[in-house]
Amino acid sequence: MCTVCGCGDTHEHKHEKNHVHFGEGEAGVSVPGMSQSRLIQVEADILGKNKIFAERNRQYLTERGVLALNLVSSPGSGKTTLLVETLERLKGEVPVAVVEGDQQTSNDADRIRATGAPAVQINTGKGCHLDAHMVGHALEKLLLDEGGVLFVENVGNLVCPSAFDLGEAFRVVILSVTEGEDKPLKYPDIFASADVMVLNKTDLLPHLDFSVDDAIANAKRINRTIRVLQVSARTGEGMQDWLDWLRSALASQVTGTSHGQVAE
Repeated sequence: MCTVCGCGDTHEHKHEKNHVHFGEGEAGVSVPGMSQSRLIQVEADILGKNKIFAERNRQYLTERGVLALNLVSSPGSGKTTLLVETLERLKGEVPVAVVEGDQQTSNDADRIRATGAPAVQINTGKGCHLDAHMVGHALEKLLLDEGGVLFVENVGNLVCPSAFDLGEAFRVVILSVTEGEDKPLKYPDIFASADVMVLNKTDLLPHLDFSVDDAIANAKRINRTIRVLQVSARTGEGMQDWLDWLRSALASQVTGTSHGQVAE
């Protein structure tokens, strides 16, 4: 597979003359005035520091038997609606808490708190993702009950969050059927790093020209081990499968089971 754009044959492929690509270098990105080696060093420094904070978060959560999920998606995928419905259904079953990430406003955190779940809002300003240091500060403000679930709702963005480990046990990418089936191919890093893909808003399928099979095939092309769940947070279709996966993931956290051994 071509490392530049994902097409099939590395040797025979030639980019069209009107194809301009700024991700061809070693760093995978281009910044005016910075060499590829300098870009790699800057990224390594940033991600190295983030990794330290992420491991601190992970240790803190693991010691308490708390399952942490990093929810990532593009804006408008229904991420918050799915989370609200999940919290309502888990009410009284397991302790829950939420870290809510947005550039501005506390609108989503207010929706979360309306369910009775504790939530800390992180506003990133111009920042397009959460990092482990931000989440660590939020954890200081949350009283996490042992054996519970922490949902981290990341800033709506399919690019930058892919590079930042927050200390989560699992990464869940939400793709709505109102988006294109080719999203996994356009934004491969986030799907490659995810453990689960929730295909959301399935109640809208009769009104859309969207191929579920193609979307799943594209996700599997990027990440052959990704678990796919089809859900409608509005009608409740598929919610039981999502909750069953959550319960299995929580059990794996408590017992120290590896990710690959979570029940299918």
